[in-house]
Amino acid sequence: MNIIQVNASDISGGAARAAYRIHRSLVEHGTAHGLTSQMRVVTQLTDDPTVTGGPPAGQSRIWRHLQPRLSQQARRGFQTCNPTLHSVAWPTTGLGTELLQRHRQGQADLVHLHWLGDGTLSIQEIGRLPMPLVWTLHDQWAFCGAEHYTSPPLSGETGSSDERFAEGYSPASRPGHEAGPDLNRRTWLSKRLAWSRPIHIVCPSNWLADCARRSTLMGTLPIKVIPHPIDLNVWAPCDQAQARALLGLPANRPFVLFGAIGGGADPRKGADLLLEALRRLRSQVAGTPLEQLELVVFGQSRPAHPPNLGFPIHYTGHLQDDLSLRLFYAAADVMVVPSRQEAFGQTASEAQACGTPVVAFSTGGLVDVVDDRMTGCLAEPFDPASLAEAIHWVLVDPQRRLKLGMAARQRAERLWQPARVAGLYADVYGQALKSGFRNRHHTPFLR
Repeated sequence: MNIIQVNASDISGGAARAAYRIHRSLVEHGTAHGLTSQMRVVTQLTDDPTVTGGPPAGQSRIWRHLQPRLSQQARRGFQTCNPTLHSVAWPTTGLGTELLQRHRQGQADLVHLHWLGDGTLSIQEIGRLPMPLVWTLHDQWAFCGAEHYTSPPLSGETGSSDERFAEGYSPASRPGHEAGPDLNRRTWLSKRLAWSRPIHIVCPSNWLADCARRSTLMGTLPIKVIPHPIDLNVWAPCDQAQARALLGLPANRPFVLFGAIGGGADPRKGADLLLEALRRLRSQVAGTPLEQLELVVFGQSRPAHPPNLGFPIHYTGHLQDDLSLRLFYAAADVMVVPSRQEAFGQTASEAQACGTPVVAFSTGGLVDVVDDRMTGCLAEPFDPASLAEAIHWVLVDPQRRLKLGMAARQRAERLWQPARVAGLYADVYGQALKSGFRNRHHTPFLR
């Protein structure tokens, strides 16, 4: 069976890295299941020969410049306080025609969709693909409107403040913070009209799967939970003292690690909650060895006005290679992932594979990644005081912290090894192929 993975990029961003890891798992372990995997992206950053990048075959230079302008025009007048990316996935790009040609040439028995967004495949192109489809969701866009995530929870809330995906995007369900054309409803209606046959959905966490099952758009589809794989040779424990020496960090200080693309710029990542938790923790540990606490932030350069927490903050900037990030995981005593919304949490899985305990809120995909009190600690969403207590619980007992780290590595080896994940996807592909034969007349799945 020939599989084509479709994603906007191969390694640019968390979703792309996850999609690429899935692809590489199938390249390396798919032969045992009778599978071959190729990846088709628009933006290619690797030199992997199994990845093809660039604009769709046959796309004219004029359309290449016109298509994003039309997409931008479709958003005109829309206003929202939801800071997440919004994608209308319109108009047609031409990639759908290329995939159809590859299907006719026997190169694509099944298409595996990942993160798409604007400029990859349009909503209509997805609906016209005739081959069996599997779609790994990396956020909520597939069953939402134009938004990739619903509005993040506000202070004191444990869930999203709007869930139109479960209500069907009626005009009455529109949140008060939006104005102008109802872009989300319009995009949702386009999906409902265009997608008329079964798609096998894969979610990396039970939280995202639950959202998909509750959605009006995809609630009747087959949905399976498969975690993202991780290369356990790349992401592996190494000596903490050596890692700190290589990174120029003090040898005998407790280190908290936090990271996100853009650092604290994305409110979903919860940097504000972490800072408040660390302020509380600082006052709690006065006069103890933990008062020498220091923070390392990767994915962000030092801002012009860094927060004053009463202890040093080290900013790494954007890390260009996995080895550097592995060293920071090894150098840290605890990794904190204070996200308000997270489909899976790859920094949490990477840290645990490196033997570093993780603290997070008990919400979203992080509930699946962190085994509470076994590989780290889960705090009450979204309570800075509870987060401070969780960080303190990990740091205060060095022997317990070492046990947490060892258990974290063992959990990674058990759940996220590429061979295991490849086998789980092989099962989904087999089910999708059988379903494709049964539904060659495009049986509708929407009500």
